Amino acid sequence: MRPDQPGHYLLSSGTSSSATCPDEAAATGRNDGFAANHRYRAGVADPVLRPLLFLDVDGPLIPFGPASQPHPTYRTGSQPAGDNSNPLLDRVNPSHGPRLEALGCELVWATTWMTDANDSISPRLGLPDLPVVIWPDPGDDDERSGLHWKTRALVDWAAGRPFIWVDDELTDVDRAWVQANHRGRALLHLVDAGIGLGESDYLAISTWMSGEDGL
Repeated sequence: MRPDQPGHYLLSSGTSSSATCPDEAAATGRNDGFAANHRYRAGVADPVLRPLLFLDVDGPLIPFGPASQPHPTYRTGSQPAGDNSNPLLDRVNPSHGPRLEALGCELVWATTWMTDANDSISPRLGLPDLPVVIWPDPGDDDERSGLHWKTRALVDWAAGRPFIWVDDELTDVDRAWVQANHRGRALLHLVDAGIGLGESDYLAISTWMSGEDGL
């Protein structure tokens, strides 16, 4: 869904974040959420070489829509106070947090939840605050061509770094555009929104991480 359209319990937006290194942030004077980014990278010898994992929320982490059986719910005691107004949050499976961290990527929120993902989703997954992609206004040309409104922004954000994009709205138009306009490796992985992230999705990501598949 576009950032100017209502999402599934879409919350307010926040400030931007970056994947720049500490020296670059100091040199450029940027402080757009870098502290959270740096905390997440702690202990990694060379984080610049790690692939980015752009993570959508609605669909991959909060399954919705038609399903063969009711969506499972989870109550872990880690949910922030005051988020009970959104019943879909109980569909966030806390086991995704350790599994996502174990992939060895730099996790980045790429969702219309924007910084609210750090307030409401990260605690349920046991994750720290993550960098957040802030979306520009989508272009009419992209809509006419069938290109997803996130695609250009994520390629710009990656700036040549290898990346994985996990979303429930990807098409071959996006894959072709990324292949033509991104100089690094990329995996655009489509998740079934009615099921959410599952074993086959983690297998596809792990296979790509091993260098055996992807663009």
